[in-house]
Amino acid sequence: MATNNKKNTKNKKPKFNPYWIYGGIIAIFLGMQLFSGGGFQDASSTTPSQFMEFLKNGDVAKVEIVNRREAKVYLTPQAQEKEVHKNSKPSTLLASSSQSPNYKFEFGDLQNFEDDMAEVVNNYKLDPKPKIEYKTEQNLWGDFIIGLLPFIILIAVWIFIMRRMSSGGAGGAGGQIFNIGKSKAKLFDQNTDVKVSFKDVAGLEGAKEEVQEIVDFLKNPEKYTALGGKIPKGALLVGAPGTGKTLLAKAVAGEAKVPFFSLSGSDFVEMFVGVGASRVRDLFKQAKEKSPSIIFIDEIDAIGRARGKSNFSGSNDERENTLNQLLTEMDGFGTNTNVIVLAATNRADVLDKALMRAGRFDRQIFVDLPDVRERKEIFEVHLRPLKKAKDLDTDFLSKQTPGFSGADIANVCNEAALIAARNGKKAVDKQDFLDAVDRIIGGLEKKNKIITPAEKKAIAFHEAGHATVSWMLEHAAPLVKVTIVPRGRSLGAAWYLPEERLIVRPEQMLDEMCAALGGRAAEKVIFNKISTGALSDLEKVTKQARAMVTIYGLSDKVGNLTYYDSSGQNEYGFTKPYSEQTAELIDKEISDIIEEQYQRAIDLLSKNKDKLTQLAEVLLEKEVIFKDNLEKIFGKRPFENENVNENKESESKVSVVKDTSEEE
Repeated sequence: MATNNKKNTKNKKPKFNPYWIYGGIIAIFLGMQLFSGGGFQDASSTTPSQFMEFLKNGDVAKVEIVNRREAKVYLTPQAQEKEVHKNSKPSTLLASSSQSPNYKFEFGDLQNFEDDMAEVVNNYKLDPKPKIEYKTEQNLWGDFIIGLLPFIILIAVWIFIMRRMSSGGAGGAGGQIFNIGKSKAKLFDQNTDVKVSFKDVAGLEGAKEEVQEIVDFLKNPEKYTALGGKIPKGALLVGAPGTGKTLLAKAVAGEAKVPFFSLSGSDFVEMFVGVGASRVRDLFKQAKEKSPSIIFIDEIDAIGRARGKSNFSGSNDERENTLNQLLTEMDGFGTNTNVIVLAATNRADVLDKALMRAGRFDRQIFVDLPDVRERKEIFEVHLRPLKKAKDLDTDFLSKQTPGFSGADIANVCNEAALIAARNGKKAVDKQDFLDAVDRIIGGLEKKNKIITPAEKKAIAFHEAGHATVSWMLEHAAPLVKVTIVPRGRSLGAAWYLPEERLIVRPEQMLDEMCAALGGRAAEKVIFNKISTGALSDLEKVTKQARAMVTIYGLSDKVGNLTYYDSSGQNEYGFTKPYSEQTAELIDKEISDIIEEQYQRAIDLLSKNKDKLTQLAEVLLEKEVIFKDNLEKIFGKRPFENENVNENKESESKVSVVKDTSEEE
C-alpha cells in the first residue's frame, strides 16, 4: 500500500509546462518596468493655478520640468509642516536615496509657464528664488517592449497557425500544408488488429487461390526464385461492385505477415499541381523501406484511366502525371521486386493499356458473381451473428437469390434481421428472408397507396398477363409469385427465377420479350385499351431488341455485324459506326421484333382469355399469388426442363417485371 501511495504522489506532481518559462519572462519584464526608478513614488496631483498660490506663499523650493510637459514640485521643509501640505508627503515602497516630489501636474506651453513663474517671483520678491531644473526621462524597458510587441504578436500568431496545421497530421483540416506531398496510405502490419482472414471470404475460390499465392510469394520467396522464377509485380482484381474485391484485400492484410499499405485511387488526387506524383513517390519509398510489402490501391480507375482521351481542356494533366509516376514506379529503373501492388476496379475497360501490361500488373484476377454453391457459403458467413430459426435452409436461400453479389447477400441477411425484429420475433426465419429479398428487389410495400377499383383491376389483368404468357412459353423464366401490392414506384410486380445461360439463343430472348409484353397485351385483349403502366416492360424489351440487332448480330436483315466496343475506347468519336440507311434498317428491325412478339402475346392471351380472367380474379382477391395458383388454373407446365433448371448451379438474378405508371 505504501508503494502505491508513493506512486500516486509521484503521479500527482505537476508536469513541467514550457508556458511557465514564457510567464516568468513576462513577469520579469513587468517587474523591471514597475520597479525601475527606485520604486513607487506617489506624488500628489495639483493644478497650475494651485501651484502659483504655493509659489506666492514661498512654499516651493524647487521645480523640476520633465520632458517639457510635466512639472514636479518640491516644497521647502517649513512648508511640508504646514497643515495644507500634510497629504503631499510622497509614499515610497522601496528605499530611495533621492528626495521625492510633493506635487506634480501637467501644463500647456512651456514658455507661458516660465513667464508666469518669473512674473510671480519678481512681483512677490521671493528669496531664495525657487530652483528650476529641466530633465528628460526615458522608460527604456517600456519603450523596448512596446517596440517588440508587434513582432511578438506576429510570431505568436504564426506559431499558433503552424501548430494547428501540423497537428492535424494526414487527416486534419489543413494538416497537409507541410505534408501535402506525403502518401495518405494506411499501414497495416503484423501488430495491427486486422480481424479479416481468408476464412471470412466465402466463395471466390479461384480469386482467393490467386491472392493466397501472392501472399505465399512474400512469405517464401526462395521457393519460387530457386527455379529462376520472378515474383509478380502486381495483380489487378476486376469484378462487378459488391463481389468482394476489397474484402479479398482485407484478407490479404490479415494473412500476410508483411507491411500492407492501403489507400484509394482518389487519395492521390489533390487541387495542387504535382501532389499526386509526389504521393506516389512517397508511397513506394515507404513500401521499399519496409520491403517485402504489399500496396493495395482501391478504385484505381480514379487515376488509371486511359491517357489522351477527350482531353480537350488539359484539365486532366495532373491525373496523367500521377499515372505516369505510377507506371514508372511499378516497372522502371530502380524498382524493387519485393513490393507487390494489388489494385481493384470495376471499370477495367477504361484503364490505360500501359498500366495493364505484363510487368506492371502481371495478373488479372476476375471476381465474378457467386454461383449457387458459393452463395450458400456466403450465407453461412453472414448468418453467423444472427439468431436464426433452427429449420432455416441455406440451400433454399441460395437458390432464391441467383445473381446476388456478396454485398447483396449481406444486405439480405441484415434486412431479414430488421424485419424479424420489427415483427417481434425471437429468431429470423425463412419468411423474413423472402420478405427481405422482395424488399431489396421490388422496394417497400405501399399498402396505403390510393388506387381506384378500375386501376386495381387493370393492374391485376396486367400482372396476370405476364404470368399467363410466361407459363405458356417454353423458354420463359419460371414464375415465383405475382403481386398487385405497390412497391416503390411500381404498381405491381411479377417475380421470376430465370436460368442463367452462358450462351443465349434467339428463341430464348424472343420468349422473354413476349412474356415482358404480356402485361400490355392483356390490357389490349380485356379492355381493348392500353395504358402507361407498361413503361418498365417497354424499356426492358427495347434494350433486348436493340442488343439482338446491334450487339449480338441475331438479325437476319442487318447480318452478322456488331457495333459493340468491348474495350470501352470508342474509336468513332461523335460519329455513328454505320450509315443513315443502316440506322433506318436497325430502327425498323427493332420495331418489327417488338411488334411481332407483342402480337404473339395477344394471340396467346386471346386463346386463353377465360383462364386469364380467372387468374386475375384470384389476384384481385388475394393480392399475391404463387406458382401453385397457376397450376390449379392452367395445370402442370407443359415443359419439363424447368425441373432440370432448378438443380443447375448457375442462375441469374431474380427478375422482377415492374409496371410503373407516370405519377403526376
